[in-house]
Amino acid sequence: MELMLIAGILFLGTHLGISSTPLRAILVARLGERGYLGFYSLLAFLTLGLMIWLYGNLPRHTYFWLPDPEFYQLTKVVMPIASILLLGGFLVRNPTAVGMEGALGAAGAVDRMARGVNRITRHPLQWSIVLWAAVHLAANGDQVSVVFFGTFLVLGLAGGVLIDRKKAARLGADWAPFAAATSNVPFAAIIGGRNRLVPKELLLPIAVGLAGYGLLYWAHPWLAGVAIP
Repeated sequence: MELMLIAGILFLGTHLGISSTPLRAILVARLGERGYLGFYSLLAFLTLGLMIWLYGNLPRHTYFWLPDPEFYQLTKVVMPIASILLLGGFLVRNPTAVGMEGALGAAGAVDRMARGVNRITRHPLQWSIVLWAAVHLAANGDQVSVVFFGTFLVLGLAGGVLIDRKKAARLGADWAPFAAATSNVPFAAIIGGRNRLVPKELLLPIAVGLAGYGLLYWAHPWLAGVAIP
């Protein structure tokens, strides 16, 4: 557990302690934008690889709570939603993505971007990670799994908040209309009357997301080493 905890801290430090802090500007000044992205990507790859390797090799015999079959069923309900958010997020442009910031300056950009799954949340990737991590944390009560999935849960929850702060600071007036038409918390903009749900825009994300979930369900024994109960 201690090794996984150290790996989790390194992973979070790489993602949250660099890209969303003044350290980013220092590294960009010294390495350039492309150099920084290469350095950051390498660190992210190495720390993620370390976590995955440890999770596959550390013994998982000590439990905070014993696995409950009901939680296994919960994953089958929540994971299709996570898959829809994850894959649906690639079907519409989003200024929160790397390299997409400049798209907000174009005429009508908000109308083109504040649609699809972005109507639900402007951070579909982060919330797909939150859902995935939360249900897998609940389904696996051993200490190593709790630290592993808990790390991703923190990343997903904190990531959206920090990305919003970074984009607001960097984009200023261009960011404000998109932020007003969308929300970090799922469905908050729709409930607040700042956006609306358009079912036809979700047909393709749902189809692609469910297909992706079906593929992951089939491949789970190879990806995670165990079949889904």
